[in-house]
Amino acid sequence: MADNKFNSEQALARCEPMSKLQAVIGGKWKILILWYVAHYRVQRFSQLKRRLTGVTQSTLTKQLRELEADGFLHREIYQEIPPRVEYSLTEFGQSFVPVLEAMLSWSEKQLCPDFVNPYQSDN
Repeated sequence: MADNKFNSEQALARCEPMSKLQAVIGGKWKILILWYVAHYRVQRFSQLKRRLTGVTQSTLTKQLRELEADGFLHREIYQEIPPRVEYSLTEFGQSFVPVLEAMLSWSEKQLCPDFVNPYQSDN
């Protein structure tokens, strides 16, 4: 797992499963990164940067690298000019999609009852 303040022995002693989850998705943009990559299947860096209004290039790079190190994202680099980098979910990342969907559902009901979800699939 990527190193951060939630990986300390004291933090993990509180509730290890939740502390580990917090360590992985605790970045300000990580849940949205995972959501967009899950929804669109593949995202390029520039697409994510446009979707995440206010994120800096360095922060986005750092959080993408952490999600890749933690096994959620796969980064594919295409050797072309200009270089193209695409992100997709790994199998491990795919296993987190139901959690993201549950979080969205809860937020729609509890925090944004008037929100019309453009990501709702008709399947």
